[in-house]
Amino acid sequence: MGKVVMYSSVSVDGFVADENDQPGQLFDWLSNGDVPLDESGALKVSRASYDHTRPYWDQIGVTIVGRRVFDMTDGWDGTPPGGIDHMVVVTHRPAPEGWGPGAPFHFVDGVEAAVAKAQELAGDRTVEVAAGDVGGQVLAAGLVDEVRMDVVPVVFGSGRRFFGSVHAQHLLEGPDVVVQGNRVLHLRYRVRRRPS
Repeated sequence: MGKVVMYSSVSVDGFVADENDQPGQLFDWLSNGDVPLDESGALKVSRASYDHTRPYWDQIGVTIVGRRVFDMTDGWDGTPPGGIDHMVVVTHRPAPEGWGPGAPFHFVDGVEAAVAKAQELAGDRTVEVAAGDVGGQVLAAGLVDEVRMDVVPVVFGSGRRFFGSVHAQHLLEGPDVVVQGNRVLHLRYRVRRRPS
């Protein structure tokens, strides 16, 4: 079974979006370099960011998101972003009316069920969990193996927090990886497991 990774770009003060759900400059690092990150050529990053990010993206089999993100993106028009095979959407509501049954999106009630479904679909590939409220819930449930963040030098002051509304302390190891790109610092931490 693949590992479960909580991931996002994040402001220096810990936000994945501002109060209006806008990412501001958080993704500028995806277009400030000269190395194409994907086949479209739309994303161009520094060599350091490419060498760190591309192998990670290639490992992802499934991404877990919340219904809020799904609705804000209009479900990516039924095609998971970045070439990901499947998306698992954590929601208490059914799929939108008229949603294509053939689209590789799975609507699941609760984070434990979402991780189980994602691991089933991903096999030995990585299950990525979008940071924010759902990511924080998955972390709080003890189901995250690793935290990855692309820290961007911007301060939001308020907004949507990387770890959502986690109400307990969680210890991370490391960081195991620290990579400096153009206006981004890529970090990777292993999650310290609590004794059973």
